[in-house]
Amino acid sequence: VQLQASGGGLVQPGGSLRLSCAASGRTITSYVMGWFRQAPGKEREFVAAISRYGGNTNYGDSVKGRITITRDNAKNTVDLQINSLKPEDTALYYCAGKASYYYRDLDQQNTYNTWGQGTLVTVSS
Repeated sequence: VQLQASGGGLVQPGGSLRLSCAASGRTITSYVMGWFRQAPGKEREFVAAISRYGGNTNYGDSVKGRITITRDNAKNTVDLQINSLKPEDTALYYCAGKASYYYRDLDQQNTYNTWGQGTLVTVSS
């Protein structure tokens, strides 16, 4: 499966943004899906994950309460809604997927076997 992230841009602090990840090549129903981000000069970190049919979600500590991950398997998309954006949310956001029956190791990047190219989110006034 190939992943294409979109929706990034420049937004003011306190604003909201919705990122989307479109999959092609095969259906994502076999995939646990996740979002990661990498800020300038920092390591890539886990943002959110969602189970194969959307029944379970998990969030990184730095974004918990402000981010919602959803998926639409019929449309082969995974979205990330980010609210109350802060300057420290500025980063390149990546969607990723792993073909797995098990919903585990969600923050372990090396367990994801397909990645999108990233979409840039800049939070600044």
